[in-house]
Amino acid sequence: MKINENLAISESGFLFNPSTGESFTVNPLGAEIIEMLKEGKTEEEITQNLLGLYEVDSKTLQKDLHDFNDILKLHQLLEQDEETNN
Repeated sequence: MKINENLAISESGFLFNPSTGESFTVNPLGAEIIEMLKEGKTEEEITQNLLGLYEVDSKTLQKDLHDFNDILKLHQLLEQDEETNN
């Protein structure tokens, strides 16, 4: 997963996609995941980081990350090449 480079992200979790003109808000965890994506972290690195921070089992976290990834794809918030490869 790689977040769209043009995506504007505020510290409060407000996202603006200039290529579509759409804006979104995410909760603090969503903002944390997006920030890790901006830093270039892999899905595995994000999973390990979150498992260390939160009391959640690996299976639940992986499902939730997959669902979040699907939402990012739906709203064109991931790089185009990542959408076709996932």
